[in-house]
Amino acid sequence: MNKWWLGASLVLGLFGQAHAMTLTSKDMSEGNKLTSQLVFNGFGCQGENISPQLTWTEVPAGTKAFAVTAYDPDAPTGSGWWHWAVYNLPAAQTSLAQGAGSHADALPKGAIALKNDFGTTDFGGACPPEGHGVHRYEFTVWALPSALDLPKDASPALLGFMLRAQALSSAKLTAVYNR
Repeated sequence: MNKWWLGASLVLGLFGQAHAMTLTSKDMSEGNKLTSQLVFNGFGCQGENISPQLTWTEVPAGTKAFAVTAYDPDAPTGSGWWHWAVYNLPAAQTSLAQGAGSHADALPKGAIALKNDFGTTDFGGACPPEGHGVHRYEFTVWALPSALDLPKDASPALLGFMLRAQALSSAKLTAVYNR
């Protein structure tokens, strides 16, 4: 075996084993339009406002907690729109059932839901302004090295900052919606 092949094999052996964390859903798929189940019921929208089923895999070693966020970066606010922000999901939790975020008390024990931009702690579905074009809805799961200790009235933006600073890995699924 030549030295080049041996070196390439060593590099692939060291780095080829790593797998990226993945996020999937039975209720939505990458780049496709959200169904009425995942649309807000209010603000002129007529949906069912049910949080999607989510499953994550390829969790990195050392994960002690998870967070899940749903965010619309296209909202005409100057800061996007937070639809859902949940943290301190247990490390053994690798999925959420459909509707788990539709009522804060349906989340796994220990999970904390922050107030979204609709003013509630449950999932708030898609509801872009009429005629504003297609909006992206980014559902992200974050693997954390420890549970987070945030103030009780923390904003989803503060959570987002802490997640980006501390996450071991993350996986995103982006769907779209317009009206």
